[in-house]
Amino acid sequence: MNVLKAVSMPAPKRLRDLIREIRSSRTAADERAVVNKECASIRESFRDQDNTYRCRNVAKLLYIHMLGYPAHFGQLECMKLIASPRFTDKRIGYLGAMLLLDERQDVHLLITNSLKNDLGHQTQYIQSLALCTLGAICSAEMSRDLAGEVERMIKSSNAYIKKKAILCAFGIIRKVPDLMEMYIPATRSLLNEKNHGVLLTAVCLITEMSEKSPDTLHHFRKLVPQLVRILKNLIMAGYSPEHDVSGVSDPFLQVKILRLLRILGRGDAEASETMNDILAQVATNTDTSKNVGHAILYEIVLTIMGIQSEAGLRVLAVNILGRFLLNNDKNIRYVALNTLLRVVSADYNAVQRHRTTIVDCLKDPDISIRRRAVELSFALINPNNVRGMMKELLYFLETCDPEFKSDCCSNIVIAAAKYSPNKRWHIDTVLKVLTTAGNYIKGDVVTVAIQLVSETSQLHAYSVQQLYRLLSNDISQQPLAQVAAWCIGEYGELLHSATVEEEEPLQVSNDEVISLLERILANNNSSVVTKEYAITALMKLSSRFSDCSARLRQVIAQYGSSTNVELQQRSVEYSNLFVKFDNMRSALLEHMPLIEAHPHSLEENFLDGQEEVNLLADSTSSQSNGHGGNLINQPSENGDILNILSANTSPAAAPANNKSGGGAADLLDLLGDLTTDAPPVINNSVLPPAQNLLDGFLQPTPPQSNLVNGSSSLSPMAVFNKNNLLVEFTCQRANNDPTRTVIDMKATNSSVFPMLDFVFQAAVPKSFQLSLQSPSGTTIPPVNGGHITQVIQLNNPQKQPIRMRLKISYSQNGNMVNEMAEVNTFPSELWQ
Repeated sequence: MNVLKAVSMPAPKRLRDLIREIRSSRTAADERAVVNKECASIRESFRDQDNTYRCRNVAKLLYIHMLGYPAHFGQLECMKLIASPRFTDKRIGYLGAMLLLDERQDVHLLITNSLKNDLGHQTQYIQSLALCTLGAICSAEMSRDLAGEVERMIKSSNAYIKKKAILCAFGIIRKVPDLMEMYIPATRSLLNEKNHGVLLTAVCLITEMSEKSPDTLHHFRKLVPQLVRILKNLIMAGYSPEHDVSGVSDPFLQVKILRLLRILGRGDAEASETMNDILAQVATNTDTSKNVGHAILYEIVLTIMGIQSEAGLRVLAVNILGRFLLNNDKNIRYVALNTLLRVVSADYNAVQRHRTTIVDCLKDPDISIRRRAVELSFALINPNNVRGMMKELLYFLETCDPEFKSDCCSNIVIAAAKYSPNKRWHIDTVLKVLTTAGNYIKGDVVTVAIQLVSETSQLHAYSVQQLYRLLSNDISQQPLAQVAAWCIGEYGELLHSATVEEEEPLQVSNDEVISLLERILANNNSSVVTKEYAITALMKLSSRFSDCSARLRQVIAQYGSSTNVELQQRSVEYSNLFVKFDNMRSALLEHMPLIEAHPHSLEENFLDGQEEVNLLADSTSSQSNGHGGNLINQPSENGDILNILSANTSPAAAPANNKSGGGAADLLDLLGDLTTDAPPVINNSVLPPAQNLLDGFLQPTPPQSNLVNGSSSLSPMAVFNKNNLLVEFTCQRANNDPTRTVIDMKATNSSVFPMLDFVFQAAVPKSFQLSLQSPSGTTIPPVNGGHITQVIQLNNPQKQPIRMRLKISYSQNGNMVNEMAEVNTFPSELWQ
């Protein structure tokens, strides 16, 4: 009966016919109809146990799977094909296993016995199929069961089997790193092979082992001379048609060896010294006319910069990247800029030699190249070239795409603050940014501009007159309007100064100044924040322009019925000052205290050894207690102003010797949403609606006291554990006082690369007082070879549960890492 049925059934469709039919489908629905019909036919064939066309049906099913349709019902049929003695069946069966099976499905365990049998097969091609499949789908259990078979095959004399076994071992080690030790003895002799395929796979296996284990990395450092010899033979050998690619001898093997040398030479002076000569030879002998040569030179650059190479080699590497910048290929130019950005910190002067070429890339039509060029341009700014670089960057700011403007103007302000030759140039540059970037400017640039003008007392008149001229020409740019309004409110009386350096005197009346601010308030395009600046400026002018007090009062009163709650509150409270507290008005509206020694940072990485200074506090409010630069904030009369302007949070004092520390605004940002019942922190001309105008002037500042170490410490608690960085706190009461806590911070690094420029910052709610002592260092050695410690002193007068926000930054392997975390799991024994 079965024979008759087999004779009566037509032969199933061939794979090429199925592909042709699917490709001829005009719509997705037609394609689904063809696939569904064929799947039904394949299922029927599987049900009838048809062995004649099983191989053909599984092949069609794999094609259907590659198109994205479900094909899981063919898994057991793949097992049957693998068990077949025919090579053609095994080939399709193993291919199906690699595509349809993975370690998440239990059915893949059924293949283990077949793999073991085929690994011992006499035919090398069947052994190869088994090795490829094992490397692709091995689970932890399967790896442990068959690792010994693979290790035996690595020692095979057949080069074809040997390279397949090495790649299989590569997959097994990735899945189960514990099996690495089994393959180390067999790997030692692989570099003596003459076959390039075996050499290539062996280098890949050694690279994987070295990256997985520091002990293995130390073991394989002995192979550096052998790798150098192989690389030298490659570049000195004559033409070999078997390995030649565009005139370069086996570039794939060269690239893999260079990458392994980079891993073995990192942090090891002896290994680096051994490979210096060969790196120079490869860099000078490689043909750069073809893309193959560019690939090798790129790896050369990464290797030179990744090891402890000689200074001359580093210059050579940077010059190679400089030649890349002159290439017509956009991809090569992009790679060069990206790599220069990573190595600029390693050899700054060498990169500076190519500054002109880098600046020319700012005009490149490709947006990706412009993006990398502008980042690298900012990294190259120094006191010697700041004027020329700023000129180029300001021109770029005028013509660049809108998506660049925001970050570009922030970085220009950062660089100007760090490298400005004088205050006049600094102010002119910031004003140029305000007028060029327009409404793309971030709010922190506004804050920095206000701080700059405020602290430069000798240029107050110049600044306010320049801002008035700019604002008169254009009131549509909100950041410019905010800075100008603040400065006019503070220093409006200086608008009438007879002469300001070389500038012509500004001929303007008090009424014209008031009218300009009125225009800002009446402008529908002005943002609410800008209007808040303007109405506050008008209020301040009432003490500067005493003859216009009545008009100012009238203008302010108009907004007492504004639909905007912020403007309405300011109008009502300012009007009350005229009526109920007119005798106090002049004192309340005095000039803001000068801001001294503020670093003007938008990004903490641009600071070098400067202390955190409160933006609104007096210069004497941060004092050293004489014990390692520990800063304790003392109350001052200016501290009361903070109650108007800040939320219920208090920034932490930063250690005096931090290489990277932001301003007070950075630490307020660090707190973020630590308390949800307070309005956000805003700049010094905008008042939060939740408080009365006079509360900040009358409310006392809570006293603070010094902290001392105590005893009875608790067990350490892990507060941050990410990317191989572990930060632990060991907490204890100070002198058994529940209001005082001493925390010992310890940071360790379990990765194989050191963490450089490590900076730890902390912030707490305003009901606490926090002090950070100087850290023990800024570099955390790798592989838990050392640690950094820092003492945190906390005053908790209200005995509240301790909450803390952390900000951690460091540089590792050329990349800058910034992390944040919140800690609210402090033991209650500290305050109860």
